[in-house]
Amino acid sequence: MIALTWNLILALIWTALWGEFSGSNLFVGLIVGYLVLALTLRDQPEFARYVTKVPKAIHFFFYFNWELILSNLRVAYDVLTKTHHMKPGVIAVPLEARSEGAIAVVANLISLTPGTLSLDVSSDRSVLYIHVMYLEDKSKVVAEIKDLERRVLEIIG
Repeated sequence: MIALTWNLILALIWTALWGEFSGSNLFVGLIVGYLVLALTLRDQPEFARYVTKVPKAIHFFFYFNWELILSNLRVAYDVLTKTHHMKPGVIAVPLEARSEGAIAVVANLISLTPGTLSLDVSSDRSVLYIHVMYLEDKSKVVAEIKDLERRVLEIIG
């Protein structure tokens, strides 16, 4: 958390030096601050973790938005055409995440995606129950959800 704070401070210093507080200038300041931290403090464990997690978070942002677009298109196509391709079902996905926060993030990201809805978590936090609109191949759906969970745990774990 302290690395993020330092990055924000460096970004604000950058915008102050340029004399213009704008979104693009702040964004450039964040990048410059990140590079300064990456080059100068890479030997310190907290900063090293931050430096490795930022690219993963950016990659996850693009990955999740792409999945979001694809699922929106699939649901929209199914709604707009005469034939329905839905094969709904409820599946149980074993969880690697054990903390309440990580499980909540995974469950909410699943629910944000059209065509899927997180229903419940088992009492021992080992299984997440999910309603899926398109359940042609259960193993494929479970693998996709496990991939999402793995990516989330790389960032917050």
